[in-house]
Amino acid sequence: MESCTGSRGRGGGGRWRLHHVVLVVLLWMTLHRHALGCSSTNCNVVLTDAQGEFTSPCYPLKYPNSQACKWTLQAPAGFIIQLSFLDFDLEEAPGCIYDRVVVNTGNTDVRFCGPTANGLTLNSTGNVMELSFTSDFSVQKRGFSVSFRHVAVALRNQKVTISSGNSQVTKVAGSVSIPALSHLTLCFELERSQQKQKEWIFTYTDSSNNVALSLGSDQSGVKVIVDGVVCPIDSILPASEFTSSMKPFCVLWTSSNGRVGVYFNGNYWAKTCSSSSGHNVPAGGNFRLGGQHSFSGNIYNLRLWDYAMSVQQLNALSCDMVGNVIDWDNSHWTIPSSLAQTDTSLSCSVSPPSNTPLTTSCDSPGLGCPEELFYRISFVVDDGDSELTRADVERAVALWLNQTFQNWTHAVYINSTSVQPAVQSGGNPTSYACQALLVYYYISNQSLGEAALSARMSSSEGLMGAGLQVQPGSADVRLVENCPEENPLHYRWPESRPSITQYLPCFPNKDQSTSRTCLISPQNFSSHWSHADISNCTDIDTIQVSAENAAEVAVQLAVITNNELSNEEVSKVVTKVKELVNVAKINSSLASTVVAIISNVMSSSESALAATSEKALKTVDELVQKIEFEGSSISITSRHLAVGISALNTSVFNGTSFSAFIPPNTTNPQIDFESERVNPLAQVVLPASLLSSVSLSDVDRLSLSRINFMFFSSTNLFQKEQHGRSLNSYVVASSVGNFSISDLKEPVEIEIAHLSQQPSLNPVCMFWDFSLNDGAGGWNADGCRVSEESSSNRTVCLCDHLTHFGILMDISGASPHIDPRNNKILTFITYIGCGISAIFSAATLLTYIAFEKLRRDYPSKILMNLSTSLLLLNMVFLLDGWLASLDTDWLCLSVAVFLHYFLLTSFTWMGLESVHMYIALVKVFNTYIRRYILKFCIVGWGLPAVMVGIIVSVDKNSYGLQEYGRGESGEGSSEFCWIQNSWVFYITCVGYFCLVFLLNVAMFVVVMLQICGRNGKRSNRTLREEVLRNLRSVISLTFLLGMTWGFALFAWGPVNLAFMYLFAIFNSLQGLFIFIFHCALKENVQKQWRRYLCCGRFRLSDNSDWSKTATNNTKKVSSENLGKSLSSSSFGSSTANWTSKAKATLNPFTKRHSNTDKCYSSPISPKSISSSPSSSEVDPNSSSSSSAILPVSQMIVKVKDYCSTRTDNFYKNIIMSDSFAHSTRF
Repeated sequence: MESCTGSRGRGGGGRWRLHHVVLVVLLWMTLHRHALGCSSTNCNVVLTDAQGEFTSPCYPLKYPNSQACKWTLQAPAGFIIQLSFLDFDLEEAPGCIYDRVVVNTGNTDVRFCGPTANGLTLNSTGNVMELSFTSDFSVQKRGFSVSFRHVAVALRNQKVTISSGNSQVTKVAGSVSIPALSHLTLCFELERSQQKQKEWIFTYTDSSNNVALSLGSDQSGVKVIVDGVVCPIDSILPASEFTSSMKPFCVLWTSSNGRVGVYFNGNYWAKTCSSSSGHNVPAGGNFRLGGQHSFSGNIYNLRLWDYAMSVQQLNALSCDMVGNVIDWDNSHWTIPSSLAQTDTSLSCSVSPPSNTPLTTSCDSPGLGCPEELFYRISFVVDDGDSELTRADVERAVALWLNQTFQNWTHAVYINSTSVQPAVQSGGNPTSYACQALLVYYYISNQSLGEAALSARMSSSEGLMGAGLQVQPGSADVRLVENCPEENPLHYRWPESRPSITQYLPCFPNKDQSTSRTCLISPQNFSSHWSHADISNCTDIDTIQVSAENAAEVAVQLAVITNNELSNEEVSKVVTKVKELVNVAKINSSLASTVVAIISNVMSSSESALAATSEKALKTVDELVQKIEFEGSSISITSRHLAVGISALNTSVFNGTSFSAFIPPNTTNPQIDFESERVNPLAQVVLPASLLSSVSLSDVDRLSLSRINFMFFSSTNLFQKEQHGRSLNSYVVASSVGNFSISDLKEPVEIEIAHLSQQPSLNPVCMFWDFSLNDGAGGWNADGCRVSEESSSNRTVCLCDHLTHFGILMDISGASPHIDPRNNKILTFITYIGCGISAIFSAATLLTYIAFEKLRRDYPSKILMNLSTSLLLLNMVFLLDGWLASLDTDWLCLSVAVFLHYFLLTSFTWMGLESVHMYIALVKVFNTYIRRYILKFCIVGWGLPAVMVGIIVSVDKNSYGLQEYGRGESGEGSSEFCWIQNSWVFYITCVGYFCLVFLLNVAMFVVVMLQICGRNGKRSNRTLREEVLRNLRSVISLTFLLGMTWGFALFAWGPVNLAFMYLFAIFNSLQGLFIFIFHCALKENVQKQWRRYLCCGRFRLSDNSDWSKTATNNTKKVSSENLGKSLSSSSFGSSTANWTSKAKATLNPFTKRHSNTDKCYSSPISPKSISSSPSSSEVDPNSSSSSSAILPVSQMIVKVKDYCSTRTDNFYKNIIMSDSFAHSTRF
């Protein structure tokens, strides 16, 4: 019991002590929070006081953990906020990753930590500034104390956003009195942020709320309103001049003559608005920025004077000249605070007042303010023992560098190292060139000096381990250089520090941005630009065009084309303009914008316009047909293109004229109707009989409602040179409605000024023909002539049709192209020759098909395939011109494909002829090719099919309609379906033929050498017979191997015409010549014709001597293993008793050669062989049985006899007809 009680008492005491401990802990925590620290307070506040101070929570005690505070400072319009750090102490860390203060000055964020911001002063760019404070869960410091004040800023430092609607309006203050104005000059700077159909820059209304002065634009263009009078000024100030960059403009008006002037880009333009003459701008009104439909963008430095300045005064006008009626000053304007923004890049911007110098977080902030600076360290390390590997040296160098810069007062570290062998001895390096990239955390506005880094390294020299030694004086420390400024098309990337990313507005959509970073190369630690990231940028291709948004798209394209464009961008713009013209309803305002776009495009380079000129010209033609206008005429002008349209009444048309000229003080050409101007740039006079020559129905005649005129002051859309002539005039075009006008009774008179005066040269009047150059267009003189009224500085052309006209000057004389007369002769030769060739190719083919004995050997089968290919080639060629005239695209494409295919098959079979000759004549022994003809057919017909199939699958437009034979006058041309792509033509036709041609030439030489060598050993023929035989050999092989196609390779220069005639004659008649030499003159073919086709005394009986001789000869050839390989008319084909075994021995490609020696059993007495029933039946006493062993001398004699016999048989059966072979018959 006692022990139990004692135990209970001890437990109760323990519980009491634990209770007191808990109370003590709670009391200590409370005292620590309230006495030693502080509790968190509300630190998310908005401060609008003119001046004041605020601190971090618990300042000057340590700030609490896990704080997120934000102070927002706001000032009235016309003021900025100046913020000064009176005291600053935060936890320091690289990149301020723990505790930090971030100040947003309006356009950038500046980050601080540690003691770096102490004493620093910052100014906002607008009237709002934000300061954010963040702390983590550990390590508190004293914090910061900040003072702020509002600083008045001159309006010269601020631009103002033009607002829409009436909720927030920037207007002239009521204290400013505007007098009545009979003259005025109003200047401002403007930048656009978005395009609208209706946009007004400023509006001045009188006491009755009527518009007394305003500037803006709508669908019809830019206009000025003066005292209620609308004055269009789009011709001198197009809306496209308002761009996304700030640009100054001045508008002037004089009441006495109604003259409205504009001044921009250093040029003065003016026009008279007679309806405003005598009006005054009333006094006492309200002046505001914008209007009912406000301009979307920013305006700056708007000033108004009560007089019209002269051009000299405008040129001398400075941005700080004070307007005597309205000035860009805070006292003259009432501006909502949200609409004004400070911009130091403005033309008249000045630094804001400050008690302390305005500083930023780094030197030269325009280069970017990185959180880190990078230094490139270079030094040389000696390895005296040359025992360390490169990896050992890299580890030792890295360790030494880390130890060198460890525990330094500056926060630096080694990012990476590079070690390369420098000097070698005995195969091992004795020294190494080392580089390292050192990173310094940029936590103050002063960079770490290169001298300090060099001194730090010098202090550690000699301490490197592993037997390595840093060469004294080899250490070099350099700040990594900045990435240089680059100016690619549309972008200007400023010079930037390494690791800095620059952002620029995209082109053409400036609402998005593109970025580019200055990187450091890991190889040599030098800086370089990365590739620009344009993933956020939209392309011209993505612009959607519809009838509803056509006006907005046109304005957007006009802004785009005001910039320099690449070749690809020019093509995209022209494509979009064509889409726009196709879908939109064209009024005068939209037409003006489109003309301005085309004019801007014409400023591009000739290489950029080369691929799009055709589309651009056709777009202009379509545009003038669709323009809707009121009145008798409309004239649209731009920098390089002027368009005029005149209403046409066909019932009273009595001729008309128009002229193009450039008015004084302007550079844009204009169109003038029905006037006789002196020395115009171009003038067109349409005769009264213009419409009488046109055969139109009454409905079509009634639809003729307009005459269109176009004047091109720039000729970049047209070909500058053609056939040795160069374009030396402006280009003018005219059309009546949408009809083709030609063959006029009275010519159209076109007078065009020369671009340069060249009196000694011969001008030629040309028109632009879209059908030339594969549809790209070219100059054509058809129907035009030069009038005798022409002079040295202008030419008068008389033409019997309407189109684009220009003048080509003869620079180098007549070009060497074929004249129309020779073109016509060559055409007749070609068509007649192809017709004859087709007939005789068919005759050759039918002969070999009809007589089975003629086609048993390989050469005959190859000849049949070649004849088939030539027949089909000639047939397709003859039909091509007629099928092209049907104007059916798919049919023309098919004809061109088949023509190309059969041309390639003809080349291929000519080449296979030479391949077969090589195998049969050169590779005589041990040659066996299985399925010989099948493989030849696969190559002969399959290879061209594969080539043509690839071309069609890749680009079927490589084939199409072409025009041939057109001379300078445009006469003698014909349409033809053929290859349009020059690359396809030169590779698959010219290149392929050259390969076949070289092969056939080589084979031709080999065959002729064999023949000449054999002929020299024979003495039983006269010289005349030898000459005839050799001549026949040359002619026969020439046509069989297609050697005449080589004439095309020599058709150059002065001999061009002669070789063109040779080419046309011999190649169009190739089928005829093959029929003559390889069919008609062959004795076995003649006998087959006489046997089956003739009657009476010309008929040959079945048991004739020829039949017997043929049988004997078959056996002879069979025994000598010759016939089938070479003869296109083998004698063996004439026997009816040819056994399968004989066929095998006739083929030089047979598998077995065990019996070939039997044919030489009795070389002195061939009769023993010919009397045998087959090649296998040989005299049993023959010395050449399969078991006999011949002496070497006999074997050499037999080989010589064999080769001589093969060559003679080849000559007799391939090259010569049998009628020339009697003297050499075996």
